[in-house]
Amino acid sequence: MKFLLTIYGNEEIWGSYSKEEFEKLIAQDGEFQREIRESGEFVSVEGLTDPANARKVKVTDGVPVVTDGPYLESKEFMASFFVLDCENLDRALELAAKYPTAKTTGVEIWPLMEANGTEM
Repeated sequence: MKFLLTIYGNEEIWGSYSKEEFEKLIAQDGEFQREIRESGEFVSVEGLTDPANARKVKVTDGVPVVTDGPYLESKEFMASFFVLDCENLDRALELAAKYPTAKTTGVEIWPLMEANGTEM
């Protein structure tokens, strides 16, 4: 089963880290990535740029309207995501709990659909 693990950022939290704490967070991310690559559960990972660089497109009366970035209702924003191929949801939850930001902003887990649109 494939799962999307959504990692959230929070500039206020990240800004409060000392250089050593931030380096430790990056090292923990590296350890997590090493584990999922070695276990064969890694499919992909992508980091996202600053939310200020994002755009939203909404079509109104057939006309696309582009606005700057997503409207953020909170201080948290999607910072990166992993796609994992795990045996089951329990394993995906186990891995999500190991990700360093699970202790601060949390990690969302979304089961992915098959290419034909059915749930896995």
